[in-house]
Amino acid sequence: MATKLSLKKPNFAKNKPNSQKRTQKIQNVNLQTVTINGEKVVLSAREARTLKKKNTKKAA
Repeated sequence: MATKLSLKKPNFAKNKPNSQKRTQKIQNVNLQTVTINGEKVVLSAREARTLKKKNTKKAA
């Protein structure tokens, strides 16, 4: 089982079609399962991308 580290929450936005009737919609977080140091972790796509960038800079 992967450990969830991300604290991000869904964004509540509004749909506004031509009729101008606004309804709420939910934009969920893009959660990805990533392996870090042999351990599976659930992060948002942005957090996973940032970690990947920082790890490649240290190695170079």
